Amino acid sequence: MSETPKEIRSRTMRAVKGENTKPEMLVRRLVHSMGYRYRLHCKDLPGKPDLVFPRRRKVIFIHGCFWHGHDCKRGARMPKANQDYWERKISRNRDRDAKNSRELEQSGWSILIIWECQLKEKSFLCEKIENFLGKQK
Repeated sequence: MSETPKEIRSRTMRAVKGENTKPEMLVRRLVHSMGYRYRLHCKDLPGKPDLVFPRRRKVIFIHGCFWHGHDCKRGARMPKANQDYWERKISRNRDRDAKNSRELEQSGWSILIIWECQLKEKSFLCEKIENFLGKQK
């Protein structure tokens, strides 16, 4: 018995990870190679930031363009099937992200969001990270 397209889509979406994704691993390797050290997914901070720099009171989130509703080409793409569901889902994700950012900033944390579409430009990404974290000594 073969799977229906709906079952295939459901299985595919269940397989999407929330931590240790390819974009996150790429940024982690890059940040580490730049000489910065960090903690991962601190559960005691709103939104469990992907990278946490406790002494600097700075966090980095690596967001997938589709899942977090970025305004790039990839983020603007919407599945044809069940479009109302996806619009509500992405809207809830954006609202949750904004709430987590407010809570972090009110607690004295600085936030950098790196979008999946920005990972293609390594020099841009290095500059962005270094500007955010400050020069390594």
